[in-house]
Parts: sequence; C-alpha cells; structure tokens
Amino acid sequence: MDQPKLERLLRLMKLLTANNYLTVEEIAARLSITPRSVYRYIDTFREAGFVIKKQNGCIRLDKSSPYFKDISELIHFTEEEAYILKSAIESVDENNILKQNLKKKLYTVYDYKILAETIVNGKNGRNVRQLVQAMEEHRTVILKKYASSHGNDIRDRRVEAFAFTTNYEQVWCYCLEEQEVKLFRVSRIGAVEIQPELWQHEAAH
Repeated sequence: MDQPKLERLLRLMKLLTANNYLTVEEIAARLSITPRSVYRYIDTFREAGFVIKKQNGCIRLDKSSPYFKDISELIHFTEEEAYILKSAIESVDENNILKQNLKKKLYTVYDYKILAETIVNGKNGRNVRQLVQAMEEHRTVILKKYASSHGNDIRDRRVEAFAFTTNYEQVWCYCLEEQEVKLFRVSRIGAVEIQPELWQHEAAH
C-alpha cells in the first residue's frame, strides 16, 4: 500500500472513531477525496474485521470491533476512577486551553455519559443528558426558555454545545444567533431540544 493511501486510511479511521457523526459526503470533503473512494476505504475496514455502523446517514467504526475491545482492556476506568479523573481535570483553571484539549482526548476514548451521570441529578439531569447526546452526535440544540442572568430576557437559543465547565454547572456553546462562543448556565435552561442539523462551526469552538 502506498504511503498517501495509508495516510488517508489513518485519517479516515480517526474521523470515524472520534466523537464524530459524518455523512459520506462530509467525510469525502474533509479528506479531499470522492464519496466513491470513501466507500472503498470503508470496505477495506470491513474486510479487516471492523464493525461498520450507520445511523441517520452517518457512518462510524463501532467500538465493539475486536480491535477496540483489545484497546479497551488497556484503557478502562471504573465509575469511581472516572469521577476522580474528571474532578482532577475540572480543578484546572477554566482559562487553561490544555484543560479542554485533555477533556476532548479523554472523551474520544471514554463514554462521558458515565462521567455526567456520576455527578448530575435532579432537575438539571435530563438537560445535561440531552446536551451530552448532542455533543456526541455533533448536533445543534435549542435551549428552550433560557433565562438570562438579569431574568428579564427569557427566550430560546439555538446553539452548538461542545463542552461543560466544572460539575456541569455551565455549558460552552457556539451561539448561532450571535455567532460567538458563550457560556450558558445549565440551571437557567428550561429544556433542551436536539435538532437534526449537524454542527457547521466546529472550527470556532
């Protein structure tokens, strides 16, 4: 196999195993190849024993594949370990960009629904779970009846939610209306509605 093809396969593997939900057309655009080539590479993965999953037109390499099972035996945390690890990460200053990078890397190999459920309960629990799902699927959400800090502005906000602050008290979002990254307090969200649209502004996150 020539080196350029191997590099494309590795890039495709990274796209299909991260927390990405991409269509064949989106994958082709990111790798600068044709959709036909994407299907050919996916067939290569399938022949090598990977489990291919398709959901809502998006393709992933499923983590139930034998290779992922082998890796998961090396990279595994109990619920208690996950809570301690997350607490350690969250203790870092919010302005430290390494903190967000570390969280993204951790969440790529570990299902952070578990991290959320270890510390979130009560009335905010459902909203956090909806936000976690939207982040995993890279989908936009509507923060229903969000109340501003002044309390005199209660309205829906359409956003791309991509990260939480300490103990899931606030959520970092790209606000589509204002076209900038903003923090929204979870306790001020009336409800979270996941939308069918995928993220369009990930580079700004």
